[in-house]
Amino acid sequence: MGAIIGGIVGSRFEWNNHKDKHFELFTEDCRMTDDSIMTLAVAKALMETEKASVRGSNDHASLLAKMSIRYMQEFGRRYPECGFSRAFFQWIVSDDPQPYDSFGDGAAMRVSPVAYAAKSENEVRRLSAAVTGISHNHAEGLKGAEATTMAIYLARSGSSKDEIRNRISADYYRLDFTLDGIRDAYRFTTDCQATVPQAIEAFLESTSYEDAIRNAVSLGGDSDTLAAIAGAIGEAHYGIPEQIKERALTYFDAEQLSVYEDWVRFARN
Repeated sequence: MGAIIGGIVGSRFEWNNHKDKHFELFTEDCRMTDDSIMTLAVAKALMETEKASVRGSNDHASLLAKMSIRYMQEFGRRYPECGFSRAFFQWIVSDDPQPYDSFGDGAAMRVSPVAYAAKSENEVRRLSAAVTGISHNHAEGLKGAEATTMAIYLARSGSSKDEIRNRISADYYRLDFTLDGIRDAYRFTTDCQATVPQAIEAFLESTSYEDAIRNAVSLGGDSDTLAAIAGAIGEAHYGIPEQIKERALTYFDAEQLSVYEDWVRFARN
């Protein structure tokens, strides 16, 4: 839900950047985006894989990859107007979807459910690669997804912000900047390497879940994806205020709500 809310809040700013933290969180112009839809697809893939495969078996990751293709295509075809890039939409409608060497930030926007399914850091790496490599198989795409998942997993496991910062800096990206230091010059990009570290920093400089979302939106750029990534880590660290969650659920249709409710039950086990 942390990622989905970020996508909803950031949706109205993607092509109309707002480089400030002061704005109404939800309006009638907000909507479910590709970030939100693909996050639900990954959640569905993880749940169906768990039903059909034994965790840790040789075919678990392989089946997860197949399930991810199935549900990303199924959900993508059902919601074709939610903001997919041209290249990814071609993958969605393909009869033979193949990875296309992408390092786009779509790799990171959808991966947060993996951090709730993984039981170890090794599983973070293995499951993140399984749901990412089916389309975004460039090294930077795989890295962006894994860095996002690892940050969420560490936050869920009780790591401090300093510990998360140190791990991401050591293994993935240099976080040698501040939001205030980059905001004026930061421009729209969909590259993982220019979106994921900025979104992680938005969380690291935050004081609450809502503040993480506001930090991410205030950078400009690919606002829904930045906020989805920051929101996913923020949920793991802070939790989500109930009133924000309840407001976000009003943007779900019945099918999306059903998948989310199934996921809540799954994640509790």
